[in-house]
Amino acid sequence: MFDDPHKRTFFNAPQSITSLIAAFLEPGITVLTFIVTTLAFDRHMNRPALTLCLLVFALTFPGRNRFRDSLLGAAVDIVSSWLVLLAILALCAYATDSLWYFERGGLPGGQGEKPVLVVWALVTPVLQWIATWVGRVLSRRHAAQPGSRRTAVIVGASALGVKVARALHEGQRAGVDFVGYFDDRSDGRLDAAAKARILGTLADVAAYTGEHGIREVYITLPLGSQPRIVALLEELQGTTASLFFVPDVFGISIIQGRLQDMNGVPVVGICETPFTGTNELVKRMSDLILSVLIVVLISPLLLAIAIGIKLSSPGPVIFKQRRNGLDGDEILVYKFRSMTTVEDGPVVRQATRNDPRITRFGAILRRTSLDELPQFFNVLQGTMSIVGPRPHAVTHNAEYRQIIKAYMVRHKVKPGITGWAQVNGQRGETDTIEKMRTRVEYDLEYLRNWSLALDLRIIVSTVRLLFFDRHAY
Repeated sequence: MFDDPHKRTFFNAPQSITSLIAAFLEPGITVLTFIVTTLAFDRHMNRPALTLCLLVFALTFPGRNRFRDSLLGAAVDIVSSWLVLLAILALCAYATDSLWYFERGGLPGGQGEKPVLVVWALVTPVLQWIATWVGRVLSRRHAAQPGSRRTAVIVGASALGVKVARALHEGQRAGVDFVGYFDDRSDGRLDAAAKARILGTLADVAAYTGEHGIREVYITLPLGSQPRIVALLEELQGTTASLFFVPDVFGISIIQGRLQDMNGVPVVGICETPFTGTNELVKRMSDLILSVLIVVLISPLLLAIAIGIKLSSPGPVIFKQRRNGLDGDEILVYKFRSMTTVEDGPVVRQATRNDPRITRFGAILRRTSLDELPQFFNVLQGTMSIVGPRPHAVTHNAEYRQIIKAYMVRHKVKPGITGWAQVNGQRGETDTIEKMRTRVEYDLEYLRNWSLALDLRIIVSTVRLLFFDRHAY
């Protein structure tokens, strides 16, 4: 039987050349490095070695296309993936008692043999990163060639059309040149950013596309314009341009939007947590490893702060407050007490500058964010993450969710000790709705663009702000 052609064309997007190269590049480098390392140390490619090559190729194929990633992001992704692979191989070797088939130089029980496995483990991620860098340079050079450029126009000079134009502009390095817009509406109804680049009306699209050799047409008209869209598509089918329809779903916050196949039914994911599958595992493992290291390193500081709180004012050392965590569930967040009161009732007043409730020692803690340190134990419990949207008091959430669009979407992930909003100047008191709205926008941007590299960037920025920022009080 033949496949449903509609289903086939909807789901099977053509694979780019770079994606095809990347699919074989990572497993190819991994296996080839092992073979070269083995032969370089005068070892033989026996059956166990060949079996390992086949296993590694199966576990790493297809390789991920990192040519468009930043070099730091690619490095983090390569190292994390490589460590996971080594852990899997180590477990397999332990379970099958097969490690003795390979040389064990540098490992307990080794007899001084040359460390093939150790060299392979160290050299492979470096070569993968170099290959990614080379591929990135070559792909950009190829995209810069005149013969590789593709011209594109947008039908619909709305806010959505401007978003698509910005995306195309950012994709110039991928070989796309944006030419302009087509729209039937008068200047007063057009987006201000699009007025200067209007090429004509919808009636002009097909002719302009054919005359100027336009390669791609993006239709951003609202779904209410369906008859016009159908008529336009019929006209454009007389050209050789590739046609794309962009649904207007930007009226709501798109979080990790993606196309999914649900038993043959196309489903567009609009609002989904970025921490599913391997992302969830990577996020949790990084939280655990970093939290354990940090708690061990700062344990003397924690003790000193606890003594300082006890000596400076009566009351408990740790202040517990109800906050909304993942999926809006209530959690208890730990902080060092910095006030004479421990409010957690139906009304919670935010701390303000020169707040009389703040103790002298507490002011130092708040200014340096040291009062947040006990939240690393929240991370170890699994109720918080090191990086994520800052948790607000339950009473504040009940208030702001009614007046700020998509406010509760920030609870699609665990709250964090620090976040993208905080390193972009959104620390301290949110005494206006606009300040809270700005903070929420940064939180949603973090959800849309999460990566382990972004988390590390936020952590580094937070450490810098601890010494130079004075917005919190």
